[in-house]
Amino acid sequence: MDIKNYIRDIPNFPKSNILFKDITPLLKNPAAFEYVINSFYREISSIKNITAIVAIESRGFIFGSALALKSNLPLILIRKAGKLPSLTHKLKYELEYGSDTLEIHQDSLNNEDKIIIIDDLIATGGTIDAACKLVKKTGAEIIKCLFLIELLALNGKNRISSNKIKSLIKY
Repeated sequence: MDIKNYIRDIPNFPKSNILFKDITPLLKNPAAFEYVINSFYREISSIKNITAIVAIESRGFIFGSALALKSNLPLILIRKAGKLPSLTHKLKYELEYGSDTLEIHQDSLNNEDKIIIIDDLIATGGTIDAACKLVKKTGAEIIKCLFLIELLALNGKNRISSNKIKSLIKY
């Protein structure tokens, strides 16, 4: 299945000169969505001792929850500031069109955890870099980072160990 057929371009969103990759047509099609989740599952199914799936707000939650369920693993959330109710690790970071802050519960992972991080897209790498730094604050080991889409021209994978990155679609 060519899942690129289920991604549409939205020019000038969320601001001028940004070409937004809209995944809603993919989510609208159960066969395409299932194909993506099965592709992610195949990527991690041979890895031993994974203890959790970590999903980044917000579109990462869509893929992370389905993958965690299929893998029978806990789902850990990385959220924007002020959204988690307990004590958190917090990190402010820059992204391609501004800055943001991410948080993870301090007690969500520990040094025995081996995790997969999942998100919908890697662009400049600011979000995944921040997510990796937050996970490291918990003591957990990052095994792999999964993305539906990678924007190659923005070199986001250079911000983290590229051998840990797997993207299903590259533009």
